[in-house]
Amino acid sequence: MATQRNQRGTTLIELIMVIAILGVIAVVASVFIKGPIDAYVDSARRAALSDTADTAMRRMARDIRKALPNSARIPNPQCLEFIPTKTAGRYRAAVDALSTGNILNFLASDSSFNMLGLNDNFPAGQQIEVGDMVAVYNLGVSGANAYTGDNTSLVTAVDDGDGKETTITIVSKQFPIAPGGKRFYVVPAAENIVAYVCDDDGNLRRTVRTFADADATCPVDGPILASNVSNVAPCKFVHDVSDLQRNEPMQLTIVFTDTGESISLYHQVYQNNWP
Repeated sequence: MATQRNQRGTTLIELIMVIAILGVIAVVASVFIKGPIDAYVDSARRAALSDTADTAMRRMARDIRKALPNSARIPNPQCLEFIPTKTAGRYRAAVDALSTGNILNFLASDSSFNMLGLNDNFPAGQQIEVGDMVAVYNLGVSGANAYTGDNTSLVTAVDDGDGKETTITIVSKQFPIAPGGKRFYVVPAAENIVAYVCDDDGNLRRTVRTFADADATCPVDGPILASNVSNVAPCKFVHDVSDLQRNEPMQLTIVFTDTGESISLYHQVYQNNWP
């Protein structure tokens, strides 16, 4: 007669014990895993903040270096504004009474002058166009202030003429001071005044306006800089205007925050103030 073996499965108590043991192991393991995971997430957040901050600072520094000499001003620590330039050139000047050619006259109103070289030789984004503004010897003081139009004039025509020099026609203007370097700057028609503003909503904005709105300092209706830079703590913009310097140091401090993480970025930019 064959012997029947006892057969049985896993009991409920055994299953509960296994689940409880696995739960304890999972809790213990999570204690060791949580730290590295949190560190990775924090590191990724800091890297993203650093990249955003660096992109914003580089954009600001590039604009400041191209600003019209002596045009940077800081109405308040949350706002930095200046007059951008697209290019610069040298005008034909009177050397003596026998000078010929279309010179820029500083003794009376003048409506055209020759630029040494050809406008067509400039890169496309730097070529002088109708609607741009010519600025000559900006000192940022009364009588030589581009914000108030003392030393600027609208370009009405640009002609490469004989293929040697470019004739620039402007609204008739007597510029107040002749620079020693015989240099003029060109302010783009699309952007007469640029301002970087930290608004009350935690955004860093780059705003532009025309000279007609020169008194409306630091508007906050412009686009957010560098694709949604947000959570910006109060900015601090500082520069020394105690005297005229060839290279004016400008200090930029901005704090970016995200989910408790903060990145404070300090950058010093030198603006060329040699007019």
